[in-house]
Amino acid sequence: MTTLTRILPADRIIRLQLVMIAVVLALFSLTLGARFFSLGNFQSIATQLPVLGMLALGMGLTMLTGGINLSIIASANACSLLMAAIIVAHPDQPLFLLLALLAGLLLAMAIGALNGLLIAVIGVSPILATLGTMTLIGGLNILLSNGTVISGFPPLIQFLGNGDLFGIPVAMLLFLLVALLLWVLLEKTTLGRSIYLMGSNEQATRFSGVNTHRVQITVYILSAVLSWVAALLMMAMFNSAKAGYGESWLLITILASVLGGINPDGGFGRIISLVLALIVLQMLESGLNLLGVSSYLTMALWGAVLILFIALQNRRS
Repeated sequence: MTTLTRILPADRIIRLQLVMIAVVLALFSLTLGARFFSLGNFQSIATQLPVLGMLALGMGLTMLTGGINLSIIASANACSLLMAAIIVAHPDQPLFLLLALLAGLLLAMAIGALNGLLIAVIGVSPILATLGTMTLIGGLNILLSNGTVISGFPPLIQFLGNGDLFGIPVAMLLFLLVALLLWVLLEKTTLGRSIYLMGSNEQATRFSGVNTHRVQITVYILSAVLSWVAALLMMAMFNSAKAGYGESWLLITILASVLGGINPDGGFGRIISLVLALIVLQMLESGLNLLGVSSYLTMALWGAVLILFIALQNRRS
């Protein structure tokens, strides 16, 4: 037992997650064998994880400040619809492709700024502010698109969701790059330290000279930018954009953040833990799909994993 403790990382949450990964691998090795451990299955996991991963990073970032972003899915769909409309209206024109990407990014930043202003300046609670913007944006998405699907994107967009480099999906490489950049931001910059301080004690952080309003607005803009990246990957994977894509992912992004060790009250959480949590969830989903288990039961099992994780974490704290 002492030897095992020395081998595992010192971080309690990461240790729990590694144990969970080992247990999941052991269970599926007994029930599925080579079907689960095939190259195709792991490539499928690596292809599906990035979209949810981008959204979970955006959700987790706001939770570090003690907030939440319920509008992240609606924001992603709004960005994808805007970009898709521009691209489809001007096919095979690289300039308009760049214009579409820029328009989507600016829309995401505007949504993030709106959330940040409502929370930081007006003083609306994060859950109510983002619930309001989620409802507003979701309604506009359906109204302006008439609920239709916009499809037919150039090969460059499709390559993001379906291409690979040396057998590794491009979407996965992009997710790992974004996760690394976010880790650097949180661990190595003044803004990152301010985010953790705000989550621990916003009033004390303000008294220490940190412009907490600016930090909050920046966090919600960054969260929305991550939803824009997720929108790009959704467009690439589905080769289409629609107002209702990914609606079931909202609670899963919160689940992944909490399972990743991010304190819902803010102040604590690590990017590597969030990535490990996403791996656990995606492996569970893939294995249960191969077993033919209902998606509803999969959701219930994810909740059970969360409850078990919290129980183990509290027992050792």
